[in-house]
Amino acid sequence: MSKNRSHYNKENRKLARKLRKDGTKGEAILWSEVLRAKKFHGYQFNRQFCIDYIVDFISRKLKLIIEVDGYSHNFKHEQDNLRDEQLSELEFTVVRFSEKEVRNDLDNVIHVLESYLPENR
Repeated sequence: MSKNRSHYNKENRKLARKLRKDGTKGEAILWSEVLRAKKFHGYQFNRQFCIDYIVDFISRKLKLIIEVDGYSHNFKHEQDNLRDEQLSELEFTVVRFSEKEVRNDLDNVIHVLESYLPENR
């Protein structure tokens, strides 16, 4: 695999824009309170980014993808696992949180995310 390929999929830009606008409450909380404007230890995150898939949040520098799974993901375990494997092949780590976790236990979500920082690996 070429290291220079960004895997950015511009075909999904319109859908990604819509998803940013219509995101879940958990996504909004994680974005505004933790990830936006390099608040998370100075790392830049993008929201609803068009990699080979549209991912909820991505830090390309950390090679970290964060997914906030709502109710519909209760029925998509196989599909999510396949996606995670394919993103792993692109050398990204995928971390999944439930909508409920983000809304009710944000401190623990932050603690888990901090374990993926280079100094904590």
